[in-house]
Amino acid sequence: MPALIQTPYLQKELASLNPPLLIDVRLKDDFEEAHIPNAVSNCVFEVAFLQRLTAEKNQPIVVYGADSKSYESRMAAEKLSRAGYTNVNEYRDGIRGWEEAGGSVSGNKPRQPESRISDGPHNIDLKESFIEWKGRNLQTKHHGRIGLRSGSVEIADGHLISGEFVIDLKGIACSNLRGSDLHDVLIGHLQSDDFFDVERFPEARFVIKHTKKIE
Repeated sequence: MPALIQTPYLQKELASLNPPLLIDVRLKDDFEEAHIPNAVSNCVFEVAFLQRLTAEKNQPIVVYGADSKSYESRMAAEKLSRAGYTNVNEYRDGIRGWEEAGGSVSGNKPRQPESRISDGPHNIDLKESFIEWKGRNLQTKHHGRIGLRSGSVEIADGHLISGEFVIDLKGIACSNLRGSDLHDVLIGHLQSDDFFDVERFPEARFVIKHTKKIE
């Protein structure tokens, strides 16, 4: 199991004669903006994450992401453990925790101020927003998009507290069958009373009544 480590322990290990392999698992742009000195960049969100790693299976490794509220480091630690790496440590406080503890950083881009969405209601951008769907049976699988008729969210103290989205069930499309005669066959089946019964129920609603912060 990956071990959680704190800032004092990481500082001590990095200053030792045999420091661990320190991996920044955020996006490359974030790494270039600021990272812990001597860290290497290897984004956990990319398929080649494990392929790029050349460490020995028993080599001490430390992974870190943005901060304790993000999940990059947890994901990276789990992937490495499943791949057979036996000495994985997760620095969950991330670059933010490192800086707050007074640690120095390296980087060549100006730091951007953290954006914060304003409180109050916010309507979604219908031109830029959509829902992706996936479906499968024992023999095949399909995926596509469904449009939105409207949507809004309510923000308070920088956090999502409620929202409502109206989904256009007549706007279903299948991406992997686009251009094929089977596309309309599948869509017709999905819109029939075998599935969504679109003639009677042309829209669906997804309502967020309350939210709970997960630490």
